[in-house]
Amino acid sequence: MARPLRVSAGGFVYHVINRRAGKRRIFRSQGDYIAFEKALTQAAARFPGVMILAYCLMPNHWHLVLWPKKDGELSRFMQWLTVTHMRRWHAHRGSAGNGPLYQGRFKSFVIQQDEHLLIVIRYVERNALRAKLVERAEGWLWSSIARRTRGSAPSWLVPLSHWPVEPPDNWTRQVNHPQTDAELAALNQSIKRGAPFGDAKWQKQTVIRLNLQSTLRNPGDPQRRKDKMTKIRVPDPLFSCAER
Repeated sequence: MARPLRVSAGGFVYHVINRRAGKRRIFRSQGDYIAFEKALTQAAARFPGVMILAYCLMPNHWHLVLWPKKDGELSRFMQWLTVTHMRRWHAHRGSAGNGPLYQGRFKSFVIQQDEHLLIVIRYVERNALRAKLVERAEGWLWSSIARRTRGSAPSWLVPLSHWPVEPPDNWTRQVNHPQTDAELAALNQSIKRGAPFGDAKWQKQTVIRLNLQSTLRNPGDPQRRKDKMTKIRVPDPLFSCAER
């Protein structure tokens, strides 16, 4: 199977994810979570052109929403972060040489900077709630929603940037409400295939601009020449509180 395309164009917002090799735990203690947050904070200082919009650290994986300004910055940021964290993780445990920490290179997809970005950030920030690790999303300390709702924090904590889209005033309430099956299905496809997440017109323009046509092809029909565009249905209104 061909290696998934790795896009690092500037000006786009990206959802980035990586997992522990063998689906084992990365974070086993509060100190493990803090160590990653420190590395993420240091990465932000080394690469100030990469804005951190949201994040969530889970026991065996993590999600970041990043907004690099220049071409190539995303790759440089992620390489430094993952290599630095891996080396420190092994050094702390005396396990250097015992194999990779991560299952491979990070996965990512670009996001349209409108209500689709809010859908992705909402997905990221409610990750621990969806996994039933907490009763409310902001109760998971190792996430951007917790950082924003806790107010003042130690200077080493992750610097969060303003979003290119204004969230609704009741954002925390919306994060704590389940997302629709349609939203989750579209998000899972983008995570799995690296397909741009947005409306059909933007998606078509973006796959051409970034040479990502393969992310939208039907994997069961390799001879098909015309890309099958995936339409992402955004509920109307976007943040309806009625469960579906």
